[in-house]
Amino acid sequence: MLTFNYVITDNEGIHARPAGELAKLVKGMDSKVTLVKEGKRANAAKVLAIMSLGAKYGHSIDVWVEGGDEAGNLAKLEAFMKENL
Repeated sequence: MLTFNYVITDNEGIHARPAGELAKLVKGMDSKVTLVKEGKRANAAKVLAIMSLGAKYGHSIDVWVEGGDEAGNLAKLEAFMKENL
């Protein structure tokens, strides 16, 4: 399992549009991706699970990538976060 931490820089935090785009990206991966905020975990392939974290501007989230092409998928997720969140 590979992990990275990301601090939300979007003023609106993780709302419906980026959550949907993130879930779509994750569904196309061969890795299991989990988002963790303050101990609460969410399956990143599910929009409602992502939004249930309540991640707002300045909040820190951990991204766990497990199985499949972990390194490649981690790089894609890091790029997505920087561009959209």
